[in-house]
Amino acid sequence: MPKASSKSLVAKVKPADEKITINLGCVDLGQIDLLVQEGFYANRTDLIRTAVRNQLATHGEAVRQAVSRKTLVLGIQHFSKADLQAVHASGDKLQIRVLGLASIAPDVTPALALAAIESITVLGTLHATAAVKAALMKRTR
Repeated sequence: MPKASSKSLVAKVKPADEKITINLGCVDLGQIDLLVQEGFYANRTDLIRTAVRNQLATHGEAVRQAVSRKTLVLGIQHFSKADLQAVHASGDKLQIRVLGLASIAPDVTPALALAAIESITVLGTLHATAAVKAALMKRTR
């Protein structure tokens, strides 16, 4: 089965930051607040983002190897209605594998998504209508 092409199906999509919730112990939180108070970081979020980026940089080679091994598209991949119609018309189905943001246009119907997408794996965020997400639920890995 063909894999999604990162060149032909990519469009300019600015991803919104995702919010996450973490639980920290009182001592860790106090130390973060102290570093913010001392001017090392602008706020708690700044410290946490910096810490996450540092860890990702530390493990960057492992991430690159896994992306290659799992044949993931790294970054943003957008699928328009026309893209999916063309895939369906060709008789093919996509195996979408993205590390980052996969975006399916709002005008894509659940029927078209099912007709054009064989499987979808997203490590990160999937932007699609609730109906399309529900339709693809059994094909999501």
